[in-house]
Amino acid sequence: MYGWLWRHFPGALLGKLLCSAGLAAAVVVALFLFVFPEVEQLLPFQDVTVDGPSSPAEQTPGSSTGPTPGPTGG
Repeated sequence: MYGWLWRHFPGALLGKLLCSAGLAAAVVVALFLFVFPEVEQLLPFQDVTVDGPSSPAEQTPGSSTGPTPGPTGG
């Protein structure tokens, strides 16, 4: 398919590169404007499997999830 496209693009190397870049940009735009919005409804982005506070402001002061500091000194 790529060879067929390359042979049918007009011009020399620069023209073929510009046509290839334009075609790639058109495919990306079509995906973002038409395909991804339709598929988004089918994807489970809101189904989370981790329970817990969603922001650090909701945590209580004693519920740190990070490592506890160890003893200092030598």
